[in-house]
Amino acid sequence: VQLQASGGGLVQAGGSLRLSCAASGSIYSVRDMGWYRQAPGKQRELVASITASKNTNYKDSVKGRFTITRDNAKNTIYLQMNSLTPEDTAVYYCTASGVATWSDRNEYDYWGQGTLVTVSS
Repeated sequence: VQLQASGGGLVQAGGSLRLSCAASGSIYSVRDMGWYRQAPGKQRELVASITASKNTNYKDSVKGRFTITRDNAKNTIYLQMNSLTPEDTAVYYCTASGVATWSDRNEYDYWGQGTLVTVSS
């Protein structure tokens, strides 16, 4: 199983970006998916998460600005980020937890490679 994240880049404050993360492999089911971020010198933190039934959870500072969505058929999640501020600058990582494959119904967690989001003031 691999997670492929994309969509990062450089944007001015107030702008928008859309991140995507696709899980590939012989996937049977995925329980939760989400986005974490890590800014320079800071710990990695949860930004948003979404369950298979599409219940969502957000970090307080992004509520109302970020929207996480999920396409279960494609095992893909998206993070629409609006009204970006320099404080949103970080490497964003996608994660999938409770992943079972057709050959192994045990559940495992996976992380994707990071994608850099830079917001200029």
